Amino acid sequence: MDKQTIKGLKKNPMYIFLLVLSIATALGFQGWRTLFNNFAVDEIGLNGLDIGAIQSFREVPGFLVVTALFFLMFIKEDKFASISIIVMGIGVAITGLFPTFWGLMFTTLIMSIGFHYFETANQSLTLQSFSKVDSPHILARLKSTMAFTNIAIGGVIYGLTFITDYTTIYLLIGVVVVIAGIWAVIQHPIPKDAVVQHKKMIFKSKYWLFYVLNLLSGARRQVFVVFAVLLLVEKYNFTIQEITVLFVVNNIISMYFNPIIARMLNRFGERKMLSFEYISLAIVFIAYATIENRWVVAILYVIDHIFFSFSIGIKTYFQKHADPKDIAPSMAVGFTINHVVAVFLPILGGWIWLRDWTLPFYGGALLCIISLIFTQFMLPTPEEKTV
Repeated sequence: MDKQTIKGLKKNPMYIFLLVLSIATALGFQGWRTLFNNFAVDEIGLNGLDIGAIQSFREVPGFLVVTALFFLMFIKEDKFASISIIVMGIGVAITGLFPTFWGLMFTTLIMSIGFHYFETANQSLTLQSFSKVDSPHILARLKSTMAFTNIAIGGVIYGLTFITDYTTIYLLIGVVVVIAGIWAVIQHPIPKDAVVQHKKMIFKSKYWLFYVLNLLSGARRQVFVVFAVLLLVEKYNFTIQEITVLFVVNNIISMYFNPIIARMLNRFGERKMLSFEYISLAIVFIAYATIENRWVVAILYVIDHIFFSFSIGIKTYFQKHADPKDIAPSMAVGFTINHVVAVFLPILGGWIWLRDWTLPFYGGALLCIISLIFTQFMLPTPEEKTV
């Protein structure tokens, strides 16, 4: 992406809108996630099965995100995204006020509803508003901005843990997120000549690969989100300060790699890039299960996190082959499919974890191999030759 294009982005209402809300969602979710495992284990006394149950419940809104299409019949997609951020902020703000299993379950649900609804709107608005060549760069720039936000909130949390409690930290983060959502409600970023999106659920056989890869991605993501952090906290006794530092390191590296990944997607294509991701992640998951060293596992977690950004390849591949009118409903369907397995996998994995903590990671490696096989069905596109 050249300097002239980047300069133009600063004047693009949609880019500014998505940028502010991406910062807000990163602030809310990263703040919530950084504190979650230590809050659950140290303050409430939950075990792996309890945490798995909450994480499974957290994914229910993602599974039901296709219901967003109902709301889009009455309000514009940008307003829907703004309100979602407000809901997310409320969920984060009240988390520390309910330090029990069911209390954490309840606040997690509220946070998750806002988070998942915003994410599907965010993906849809990005693919609708920017070209096939620019969209990987936009998605990468937003991820880099979110990574920077994660670093900032990590530093803030690290300092606050020495002077205040979980309740206050959650409240402060949530209030800031709500304020960002209120700002977004009064914005009007969608141009008048934008392609009108279908308001009904779109499920087409020609998009079958998009659906399959989303399903596998959702299952594989849970192994990382739920059990990689749990491994660090429960087995290797990482403190909240150490987890925070690890998250900051992750995001510093992500800021550097995200633009590179976008350029590589345009140059080499989604099939090659996603194949590289799945081979690498299979090795990482096997290493989680076989190398029992505190600091090696921490390094594996950082490597694992880098590959998160490769997932934009699934979205950009869809954009290159889809009808423009199908983008909004298809993003909702894809997001729902992404969470089908995620609804029950954490609790199932938590039950397995209590019997043998290595099995969830071997399962993750198997999912990577299956994903690798399906990725070979991807078709090359002319855009791959554009750097």
